[in-house]
Amino acid sequence: MLGLDNPIHILFLLVLVLLVFGAKRLPEIGSSLGAGLRGFKESITG
Repeated sequence: MLGLDNPIHILFLLVLVLLVFGAKRLPEIGSSLGAGLRGFKESITG
């Protein structure tokens, strides 16, 4: 298991995502992820 209960693991994942996608693309990814989750939530609740 990955064990995301440890804050060090979460910090490591955030740094890894920052290195992979770059600082300029993170806001785009965050907003598109938020829009997708919002749409999913609306489709579930009706």
